[in-house]
Amino acid sequence: MESLFLLIPFSVFLALAIIALLGWAVHSHQFEDLDAEAERILDDD
Repeated sequence: MESLFLLIPFSVFLALAIIALLGWAVHSHQFEDLDAEAERILDDD
């Protein structure tokens, strides 16, 4: 029972951290134009 007092806040913090990281990635345009990055690997410079 004592472990729940540690695990529940830890899981809430982890979920909020994941949501914050996803929000940062979307806000900094990390998911824009994914096709161009995939084609960039195939281009021969």
